[in-house]
Amino acid sequence: MNLRDIHIPVLLERCVELLGPALRHAQEAGRSAVYVDGTLGMGGHSEAFLERFPHIQQVGLDRDPDALRIAGERLAPFADRISLVHTVYDGIAEAVRAAGHDHADAILYDLGVSSLQLDEAERGFAYAQDAPLDMRMDPTQGITAADVVATYGEGDLRRIFERYGEEKLAGRYARAIIAARQTTPITRSGQLVDILQSATPAALKNAGHPAKRVFQALRIEVNGELAALERAIPAALGTLAVGGRLVVLSYQSLEDRFVKRLFAEATTSTAPPGLPFELPEHAPQFRLLVKGAELASDEEAARNPRAKPVRLRAIERIKEAA
Repeated sequence: MNLRDIHIPVLLERCVELLGPALRHAQEAGRSAVYVDGTLGMGGHSEAFLERFPHIQQVGLDRDPDALRIAGERLAPFADRISLVHTVYDGIAEAVRAAGHDHADAILYDLGVSSLQLDEAERGFAYAQDAPLDMRMDPTQGITAADVVATYGEGDLRRIFERYGEEKLAGRYARAIIAARQTTPITRSGQLVDILQSATPAALKNAGHPAKRVFQALRIEVNGELAALERAIPAALGTLAVGGRLVVLSYQSLEDRFVKRLFAEATTSTAPPGLPFELPEHAPQFRLLVKGAELASDEEAARNPRAKPVRLRAIERIKEAA
Protein backbone atom coordinates (compact mmCIF):
# COMPACT_ATOMS: atom_id res chain seq x y z
CA MET A 1 0.00 0.00 0.00
CA ASN A 2 1.48 3.30 -1.12
CA LEU A 3 0.09 5.92 1.25
CA ARG A 4 1.20 8.75 -1.02
CA ASP A 5 -1.14 7.42 -3.70
CA ILE A 6 -4.23 6.90 -1.53
CA HIS A 7 -3.81 9.82 0.88
CA ILE A 8 -3.25 13.35 -0.39
CA PRO A 9 -2.90 15.87 2.45
CA VAL A 10 -5.38 18.73 2.10
CA LEU A 11 -3.97 22.26 1.61
CA LEU A 12 -0.48 20.98 2.37
CA GLU A 13 1.46 23.85 0.78
CA ARG A 14 -0.70 26.48 2.45
CA CYS A 15 -0.25 24.78 5.83
CA VAL A 16 3.53 24.80 5.35
CA GLU A 17 3.41 28.44 4.29
CA LEU A 18 1.46 29.47 7.39
CA LEU A 19 3.17 27.29 10.01
CA GLY A 20 6.72 27.38 8.64
CA PRO A 21 7.54 30.91 9.91
CA ALA A 22 6.72 29.86 13.49
CA LEU A 23 9.07 26.87 13.27
CA ARG A 24 11.87 29.02 11.82
CA HIS A 25 11.25 31.68 14.48
CA ALA A 26 11.76 29.10 17.23
CA GLN A 27 14.99 27.90 15.67
CA GLU A 28 16.28 31.46 15.31
CA ALA A 29 15.43 32.04 18.98
CA GLY A 30 17.76 29.18 19.86
CA ARG A 31 15.17 26.71 21.11
CA SER A 32 13.81 23.43 19.86
CA ALA A 33 10.94 23.94 17.39
CA VAL A 34 7.90 21.80 18.22
CA TYR A 35 5.31 20.89 15.59
CA VAL A 36 2.09 19.24 16.79
CA ASP A 37 -0.15 17.34 14.41
CA GLY A 38 -3.30 17.17 16.51
CA THR A 39 -5.10 14.90 14.05
CA LEU A 40 -2.33 12.66 12.74
CA GLY A 41 -4.37 10.44 10.43
CA MET A 42 -2.09 8.66 7.99
CA GLY A 43 0.73 11.12 8.60
CA GLY A 44 0.78 12.99 5.29
CA HIS A 45 1.08 16.48 6.75
CA SER A 46 3.58 15.33 9.38
CA GLU A 47 5.80 13.61 6.84
CA ALA A 48 6.02 16.81 4.79
CA PHE A 49 6.89 18.95 7.82
CA LEU A 50 9.52 16.50 9.05
CA GLU A 51 11.13 16.38 5.60
CA ARG A 52 11.13 20.15 5.06
CA PHE A 53 12.13 21.17 8.59
CA PRO A 54 14.91 18.79 9.67
CA HIS A 55 15.37 20.59 13.01
CA ILE A 56 11.84 20.18 14.38
CA GLN A 57 10.46 17.81 17.01
CA GLN A 58 7.01 16.46 16.21
CA VAL A 59 4.16 15.34 18.49
CA GLY A 60 1.38 13.44 16.72
CA LEU A 61 -2.04 12.81 18.26
CA ASP A 62 -4.80 10.48 17.13
CA ARG A 63 -7.63 8.63 18.84
CA ASP A 64 -7.56 5.87 16.20
CA PRO A 65 -5.04 3.10 16.99
CA ASP A 66 -4.94 2.04 13.33
CA ALA A 67 -4.00 5.58 12.28
CA LEU A 68 -1.19 5.67 14.85
CA ARG A 69 0.16 2.35 13.59
CA ILE A 70 0.08 3.36 9.92
CA ALA A 71 1.51 6.81 10.60
CA GLY A 72 4.22 5.28 12.77
CA GLU A 73 5.32 3.09 9.87
CA ARG A 74 5.23 6.03 7.46
CA LEU A 75 7.22 8.26 9.80
CA ALA A 76 9.72 5.59 10.85
CA PRO A 77 12.64 7.40 9.12
CA PHE A 78 12.10 10.25 11.61
CA ALA A 79 11.69 8.05 14.68
CA ASP A 80 14.23 10.03 16.70
CA ARG A 81 12.22 13.23 16.23
CA ILE A 82 8.63 12.09 16.77
CA SER A 83 6.35 11.21 19.65
CA LEU A 84 3.01 9.58 18.79
CA VAL A 85 0.22 9.73 21.38
CA HIS A 86 -3.09 7.84 21.53
CA THR A 87 -5.49 10.61 22.56
CA VAL A 88 -8.24 12.90 21.32
CA TYR A 89 -6.99 16.28 20.12
CA ASP A 90 -8.30 18.08 23.19
CA GLY A 91 -5.56 16.24 25.10
CA ILE A 92 -2.90 18.31 23.34
CA ALA A 93 -1.46 20.03 26.44
CA GLU A 94 -0.90 16.75 28.27
CA ALA A 95 0.53 15.12 25.12
CA VAL A 96 3.03 17.95 24.58
CA ARG A 97 4.18 17.80 28.20
CA ALA A 98 4.45 14.00 28.11
CA ALA A 99 6.71 14.33 25.07
CA GLY A 100 9.05 16.52 27.13
CA HIS A 101 8.08 19.94 25.77
CA ASP A 102 6.65 22.95 27.60
CA HIS A 103 5.18 24.61 24.51
CA ALA A 104 4.29 24.16 20.84
CA ASP A 105 5.38 26.42 17.99
CA ALA A 106 3.13 25.13 15.22
CA ILE A 107 -0.12 23.17 15.58
CA LEU A 108 -2.32 21.68 12.87
CA TYR A 109 -5.86 20.40 13.40
CA ASP A 110 -7.21 18.63 10.31
CA LEU A 111 -10.75 17.91 11.51
CA GLY A 112 -13.45 15.45 10.55
CA VAL A 113 -13.30 11.85 9.47
CA SER A 114 -9.97 10.69 8.04
CA SER A 115 -9.25 9.04 4.71
CA LEU A 116 -8.39 5.85 6.57
CA GLN A 117 -11.76 5.74 8.31
CA LEU A 118 -13.72 6.58 5.16
CA ASP A 119 -11.91 3.99 3.06
CA GLU A 120 -12.36 1.11 5.51
CA ALA A 121 -15.95 0.07 4.83
CA GLU A 122 -16.23 -2.01 7.99
CA ARG A 123 -15.88 1.11 10.12
CA GLY A 124 -19.39 2.18 9.04
CA PHE A 125 -18.66 5.85 8.28
CA ALA A 126 -19.71 5.81 4.62
CA TYR A 127 -23.41 5.62 3.78
CA ALA A 128 -22.55 4.40 0.27
CA GLN A 129 -21.21 1.07 1.61
CA ASP A 130 -23.08 -1.46 3.73
CA ALA A 131 -21.21 -2.15 6.96
CA PRO A 132 -21.81 -2.48 10.70
CA LEU A 133 -23.09 0.79 12.17
CA ASP A 134 -20.01 1.62 14.21
CA MET A 135 -18.55 5.08 13.36
CA ARG A 136 -16.18 5.18 16.35
CA MET A 137 -12.91 6.92 15.53
CA ASP A 138 -11.41 4.93 18.38
CA PRO A 139 -12.94 1.46 17.93
CA THR A 140 -11.65 0.35 21.32
CA GLN A 141 -14.08 2.42 23.38
CA GLY A 142 -17.39 4.25 23.53
CA ILE A 143 -20.85 3.74 22.10
CA THR A 144 -21.45 2.90 18.44
CA ALA A 145 -23.86 4.47 15.98
CA ALA A 146 -25.93 1.28 16.30
CA ASP A 147 -26.19 1.93 20.05
CA VAL A 148 -27.46 5.46 19.38
CA VAL A 149 -30.01 4.29 16.83
CA ALA A 150 -31.17 1.48 19.14
CA THR A 151 -31.45 3.37 22.43
CA TYR A 152 -32.07 7.09 21.85
CA GLY A 153 -35.64 8.33 22.07
CA GLU A 154 -37.35 10.16 19.25
CA GLY A 155 -36.63 13.57 20.79
CA ASP A 156 -32.92 12.87 21.22
CA LEU A 157 -32.58 11.50 17.68
CA ARG A 158 -34.33 14.57 16.32
CA ARG A 159 -32.08 16.81 18.41
CA ILE A 160 -28.80 15.38 17.12
CA PHE A 161 -30.03 15.25 13.51
CA GLU A 162 -31.01 18.94 13.74
CA ARG A 163 -28.00 20.13 15.74
CA TYR A 164 -25.19 18.09 14.23
CA GLY A 165 -26.60 17.38 10.77
CA GLU A 166 -28.67 20.52 10.20
CA GLU A 167 -31.25 18.13 8.79
CA LYS A 168 -34.63 19.68 7.93
CA LEU A 169 -36.35 16.29 8.01
CA ALA A 170 -34.92 15.43 11.43
CA GLY A 171 -38.30 14.72 13.03
CA ARG A 172 -39.49 12.60 10.13
CA TYR A 173 -36.29 10.53 10.12
CA ALA A 174 -36.35 10.10 13.91
CA ARG A 175 -39.92 8.75 13.76
CA ALA A 176 -39.01 6.39 10.93
CA ILE A 177 -36.08 4.96 12.90
CA ILE A 178 -38.20 4.46 16.02
CA ALA A 179 -40.86 2.65 13.96
CA ALA A 180 -38.37 0.46 12.11
CA ARG A 181 -36.47 -0.68 15.20
CA GLN A 182 -39.69 -2.00 16.76
CA THR A 183 -39.56 -4.93 14.35
CA THR A 184 -35.88 -5.36 13.45
CA PRO A 185 -32.67 -4.14 15.16
CA ILE A 186 -30.86 -1.58 13.00
CA THR A 187 -27.27 -2.75 13.04
CA ARG A 188 -25.95 -2.00 9.56
CA SER A 189 -25.49 1.17 7.53
CA GLY A 190 -27.42 -0.29 4.61
CA GLN A 191 -30.48 -0.81 6.80
CA LEU A 192 -30.37 2.78 8.01
CA VAL A 193 -29.96 4.12 4.48
CA ASP A 194 -33.04 2.17 3.34
CA ILE A 195 -35.09 3.54 6.26
CA LEU A 196 -34.04 7.12 5.49
CA GLN A 197 -34.70 6.76 1.78
CA SER A 198 -38.18 5.34 2.43
CA ALA A 199 -38.96 8.23 4.78
CA THR A 200 -37.86 10.91 2.30
CA PRO A 201 -40.68 12.60 0.37
CA ALA A 202 -40.56 11.93 -3.35
CA ALA A 203 -40.15 15.63 -4.10
CA LEU A 204 -36.89 15.71 -2.13
CA LYS A 205 -35.30 12.46 -3.28
CA ASN A 206 -33.12 14.29 -5.82
CA ALA A 207 -31.98 16.98 -3.36
CA GLY A 208 -28.85 15.14 -2.24
CA HIS A 209 -28.50 11.76 -0.55
CA PRO A 210 -30.93 11.56 2.39
CA ALA A 211 -28.37 9.77 4.57
CA LYS A 212 -25.58 12.34 4.31
CA ARG A 213 -26.61 14.65 7.15
CA VAL A 214 -27.91 11.88 9.40
CA PHE A 215 -24.64 9.94 9.11
CA GLN A 216 -22.71 13.14 9.86
CA ALA A 217 -24.84 13.75 12.94
CA LEU A 218 -24.41 10.19 14.21
CA ARG A 219 -20.65 10.37 13.73
CA ILE A 220 -20.40 13.64 15.64
CA GLU A 221 -22.57 12.27 18.47
CA VAL A 222 -20.68 8.98 18.74
CA ASN A 223 -17.28 10.67 18.87
CA GLY A 224 -18.23 13.79 20.82
CA GLU A 225 -16.51 15.82 18.11
CA LEU A 226 -17.88 19.29 18.77
CA ALA A 227 -17.44 19.02 22.53
CA ALA A 228 -13.84 17.92 21.96
CA LEU A 229 -13.28 20.76 19.49
CA GLU A 230 -14.61 23.37 21.91
CA ARG A 231 -12.02 22.15 24.44
CA ALA A 232 -9.27 21.56 21.89
CA ILE A 233 -9.00 25.10 20.48
CA PRO A 234 -8.40 26.81 23.86
CA ALA A 235 -6.04 23.98 24.85
CA ALA A 236 -4.03 24.47 21.66
CA LEU A 237 -3.91 28.25 22.07
CA GLY A 238 -2.74 27.82 25.63
CA THR A 239 0.09 25.58 24.45
CA LEU A 240 1.47 28.01 21.84
CA ALA A 241 4.66 29.93 22.52
CA VAL A 242 4.81 33.60 21.51
CA GLY A 243 5.14 33.57 17.73
CA GLY A 244 3.48 30.15 17.64
CA ARG A 245 0.73 29.46 15.15
CA LEU A 246 -2.38 27.24 14.89
CA VAL A 247 -4.00 26.20 11.61
CA VAL A 248 -7.41 24.51 11.59
CA LEU A 249 -8.93 22.73 8.59
CA SER A 250 -12.71 22.25 8.91
CA TYR A 251 -14.96 20.31 6.56
CA GLN A 252 -18.48 21.19 7.66
CA SER A 253 -20.21 24.36 8.73
CA LEU A 254 -20.68 23.42 12.40
CA GLU A 255 -16.94 22.89 12.89
CA ASP A 256 -16.06 26.07 11.04
CA ARG A 257 -18.50 28.17 13.06
CA PHE A 258 -16.97 26.84 16.29
CA VAL A 259 -13.47 27.71 15.10
CA LYS A 260 -14.54 31.16 13.85
CA ARG A 261 -16.16 32.00 17.21
CA LEU A 262 -13.26 30.76 19.32
CA PHE A 263 -10.71 32.59 17.16
CA ALA A 264 -12.79 35.78 17.37
CA GLU A 265 -12.85 35.55 21.16
CA ALA A 266 -9.07 35.02 21.28
CA THR A 267 -8.33 38.05 19.07
CA THR A 268 -10.70 40.50 20.78
CA SER A 269 -9.69 43.00 23.45
CA THR A 270 -10.98 42.27 26.95
CA ALA A 271 -11.12 45.99 27.86
CA PRO A 272 -14.47 47.03 29.40
CA PRO A 273 -16.58 49.22 27.11
CA GLY A 274 -16.08 52.93 27.56
CA LEU A 275 -12.41 52.99 28.56
CA PRO A 276 -10.60 55.93 26.88
CA PHE A 277 -7.65 53.66 26.02
CA GLU A 278 -6.71 50.00 26.14
CA LEU A 279 -4.50 48.82 28.99
CA PRO A 280 -1.77 46.35 28.01
CA GLU A 281 -3.36 43.55 30.02
CA HIS A 282 -6.54 43.91 27.97
CA ALA A 283 -4.83 43.67 24.59
CA PRO A 284 -5.48 40.47 22.63
CA GLN A 285 -2.89 37.70 22.94
CA PHE A 286 -3.54 36.49 19.38
CA ARG A 287 -4.01 37.80 15.86
CA LEU A 288 -5.68 36.25 12.84
CA LEU A 289 -3.36 35.22 10.00
CA VAL A 290 -5.96 34.94 7.26
CA LYS A 291 -9.09 36.95 6.52
CA GLY A 292 -12.16 34.79 6.93
CA ALA A 293 -11.88 31.16 5.88
CA GLU A 294 -9.70 30.12 2.93
CA LEU A 295 -10.88 27.51 0.45
CA ALA A 296 -9.00 25.01 -1.67
CA SER A 297 -8.22 26.14 -5.19
CA ASP A 298 -10.20 24.70 -8.09
CA GLU A 299 -7.06 22.85 -9.14
CA GLU A 300 -6.61 21.20 -5.75
CA ALA A 301 -10.30 20.33 -5.45
CA ALA A 302 -10.14 18.64 -8.85
CA ARG A 303 -6.98 16.75 -7.87
CA ASN A 304 -8.21 15.82 -4.39
CA PRO A 305 -12.04 15.71 -4.05
CA ARG A 306 -11.78 15.59 -0.25
CA ALA A 307 -10.46 19.15 -0.33
CA LYS A 308 -13.69 20.56 -1.83
CA PRO A 309 -15.47 21.43 1.44
CA VAL A 310 -12.39 22.52 3.41
CA ARG A 311 -12.28 25.83 5.30
CA LEU A 312 -8.89 26.98 6.61
CA ARG A 313 -8.45 29.41 9.51
CA ALA A 314 -5.17 30.40 11.18
CA ILE A 315 -4.11 32.32 14.26
CA GLU A 316 -0.83 33.43 15.90
CA ARG A 317 0.11 34.17 19.53
CA ILE A 318 1.56 37.66 19.74
CA LYS A 319 1.99 38.11 23.51
CA GLU A 320 2.27 36.07 26.67
CA ALA A 321 -0.79 35.32 28.75
CA ALA A 322 -1.40 37.90 31.45
